[in-house]
Amino acid sequence: MATIILHEAGTRGHANHGWLDSHHTFSFAGYQNAERIHFGALRVMNDDIVKAGTGFGKHPHDNMEIVSIPLKGALEHRDTTGRHAIIRSGDVQIMSAGSGIAHSEMNASKSEDVNFLQIWVFPKLRDIAPRYGQLTFDAAGRVNNWQVVVSPEETPERLWINQDAWFVLGDWDKGRETTYSIHKKGNGVYVFNISGGVTVNGQLLKARDGAGISGVEEIAIQVQEKAQLLMIEVPMKF
Repeated sequence: MATIILHEAGTRGHANHGWLDSHHTFSFAGYQNAERIHFGALRVMNDDIVKAGTGFGKHPHDNMEIVSIPLKGALEHRDTTGRHAIIRSGDVQIMSAGSGIAHSEMNASKSEDVNFLQIWVFPKLRDIAPRYGQLTFDAAGRVNNWQVVVSPEETPERLWINQDAWFVLGDWDKGRETTYSIHKKGNGVYVFNISGGVTVNGQLLKARDGAGISGVEEIAIQVQEKAQLLMIEVPMKF
């Protein structure tokens, strides 16, 4: 049975710590909502703005797939494997925390804020060796097109995730109509509208609105105004 769950931007949890301004789609830290714990294997969807010269100090994770997508600015990553990397707008990062890893994510700039999406997905296999991946994607590849950036298949063109999940980006011009086809039967899709306006299976999504859609094999999209979409396809049972 097809279902759609709407999360309007203004209904998200919000925490402003001064150095961090964060919106939470699902329960996280001080925001707890019994009706918004997760969507299938998707556990966290945070829209974070980190002030210049600040960031998340070293902290641990285990058994979670953590995807970071900078929308503006750059992050400086360090972890207990010795890795040190800069993640910029246009890049996508994934960290399989597995059996345990500690990391820090700092704003790489001393003068500009960074805005990034922090997304957590429950893993398929527990206690794997921690893994890290980062790729730069050509924005031209997602103009009026779907660009897969994360998938269960490990290839040079996309990042690997320890789950039957896909992350897909698309930048769509006003007036376009398109469809998104489910990769694996039984999966649902969380549609996050980064900017612009779209109608998804009849539901209007404005900037920063999200919708969890399940029980379908295909999603119909009409673009009301030039839009950036992130599709997060995840198992509904895991």
